[in-house]
Amino acid sequence: MQNINPQLYPFQPNFYASVDGRMHYLDEGSGPVLLMVHGTPAWSFSYRKLIQALSPYFRCIAIDHLGFGLSDKPEQADYSPKAHAERLEQLISHLQLKDVSLLVHDFGGPIGLSYALNRPENVSKVIILNTWMWPLDDYPKIAKGAKIAGSWLGKMLYKYFNFSPRILVKQAFHDKNKLTKEVHRYYTDVYPDAKSRGGPTAFAHHLLQSSGWFHQLWQKRHILSRLPIIILWGKHDPLLPISLLDRWKDALPNASVHTLEAGHFVQEEQPEEAAKLIRQFVSSAVKEEQE
Repeated sequence: MQNINPQLYPFQPNFYASVDGRMHYLDEGSGPVLLMVHGTPAWSFSYRKLIQALSPYFRCIAIDHLGFGLSDKPEQADYSPKAHAERLEQLISHLQLKDVSLLVHDFGGPIGLSYALNRPENVSKVIILNTWMWPLDDYPKIAKGAKIAGSWLGKMLYKYFNFSPRILVKQAFHDKNKLTKEVHRYYTDVYPDAKSRGGPTAFAHHLLQSSGWFHQLWQKRHILSRLPIIILWGKHDPLLPISLLDRWKDALPNASVHTLEAGHFVQEEQPEEAAKLIRQFVSSAVKEEQE
């Protein structure tokens, strides 16, 4: 992407050479590690306000999945959530990250939480924004949309009309004024042509196609219940119904839960409140570990 405004995205780029292609990530600040994992069609840009607010206190790392943001977008790569989770684990190992506080959103939920389930000894805290970690077949609205997205028509819309960043991002915001034209172009312009849109297109397909993998993750949810967890949920999310939050609360009764005046992108619409809650949560958990 060209013409990045340093006032909006004032960060130094870093790259990791995965076996599938080069992955971009941000590494800002110092202190306890706060690893941010995005969904679709987002990238590290969506976390820019949280990084600016939290990097004075934590080492904030925000990745771009392969096929997203400033990472490579090879046409033939495996863009399944499981493949993204494997690359994330490889990057964590490459950077030798320890005692990770894991922040996940959207598809970043199952991708990032997969690491927490596999390596819980290296995850100290979990921050959950609007996401899931189970099959979505039982949610009629989501399943209907996913079937359309995975059809030939959906693939045409995603590949040739950039449907996800152009249309779904707009729909995902509760306060439309928070999505200015300049901010919106950072979601659209990183996918300039059909060849570059394999990542978002694959995610649309894998909403249902990866149900078996989501089920495997959900069967191990008891591992998450042993970790300190905070849930920040945009209560006006038009993409993921509030019933998903109820399922999280049932599965993680000890989690601290906060509903915010936002749509799908809490980190875009309520960055100040989200950063305040995250800082308090991570700092208090670190203090408890030290005592």
